[in-house]
Amino acid sequence: MKHLLTVLKYALLLAVSGLLMWYALRGQDLSRVGQYMRSANYWWLGLTVLISAMGYFSRAYRWRMQITPTGYNPSYWAVYHAMMVGYLANLVLPRMGEVIRCSVLQRSSKVPVQVALGTVVTERVIDVLVLLSVLSATLLLDFNRFWTFVTDKMLGGQYDALARNRTPLLIAGGIALLLLLGVAYTIFRNLERLRQNELFNKFVALVKGLLAGVFSVLKMENKGLFLFHTFFTWLVYYLMDYLAFFCFPETYDLGLRAALAVLTFGAFGMAAPVAGGIGPFHVMVQATLLAYGVSMEAGIAYALVVHGAQTLLVVLMGGISFLVSMANSGRKGQLDLSPMAVSMSNDAVE
Repeated sequence: MKHLLTVLKYALLLAVSGLLMWYALRGQDLSRVGQYMRSANYWWLGLTVLISAMGYFSRAYRWRMQITPTGYNPSYWAVYHAMMVGYLANLVLPRMGEVIRCSVLQRSSKVPVQVALGTVVTERVIDVLVLLSVLSATLLLDFNRFWTFVTDKMLGGQYDALARNRTPLLIAGGIALLLLLGVAYTIFRNLERLRQNELFNKFVALVKGLLAGVFSVLKMENKGLFLFHTFFTWLVYYLMDYLAFFCFPETYDLGLRAALAVLTFGAFGMAAPVAGGIGPFHVMVQATLLAYGVSMEAGIAYALVVHGAQTLLVVLMGGISFLVSMANSGRKGQLDLSPMAVSMSNDAVE
């Protein structure tokens, strides 16, 4: 039954991804989309792929810097291969790549899954903080453009009516608050009973391991180098989006602020719990470019080409890392990325 639910969950996420892709392509002239893609200047795209590869090497170095203060010292290449196998898995199994890369690192370097996962949580928290900063900068630089786009085109001029009738939003917020308070009260009342529960104790052990990974950042000897790699990673993302503008005539003249906006909203699309961000990324990037006067056909062509190139890069680099990891493990097929195997990989965290 558990395996069936796992398969159904991923099937539902795949359906959501397909629905969003249909939404991005609906009502458009697909022949024009194809024409934009065929006429793109792929030399610029090749440059973005090269820069992107440098970003992955930097992310691996940053992750190793987080792991070392926990008392474990995996090699750089062990960390890199584990990370790339995780990114490869994310193309098929949304968000499970984080658990898988920690499992791979445990096999190759004996780093406990919960400790490695704690460093991944820290990595994600830092990236969220950077993304929120980038979002703030984007809205500060182009607030009027996005406000007009949302109120006029997305809400169809109905903003004033929605602003006057806030009752449904207040009711929804009140219900959510009551549910949250109810859950907190129930946990507090049954805390002693929970402490006698084996599953609860395993959860506590998991949280302690996660916290060890989270606070590893505070124990780093060279925090400046860590910040440099964080900055460099996001600079790579930014340059990828900006340089890709030169692939298409309609985006060729877009400036640095437009690239910042594409980076911001594209990142939100990639963060969606679907395989490889397929669907949400395309919708977000298309809508962002539309706000800058780019046609929907050119916007979706840009999103398809950029996302496709990055996906192929992950397949190439992740595939090589997967083969290397299998060879190092000495047991072919040990790294199983099927939904069934991933549903069981959570047991390693316990």
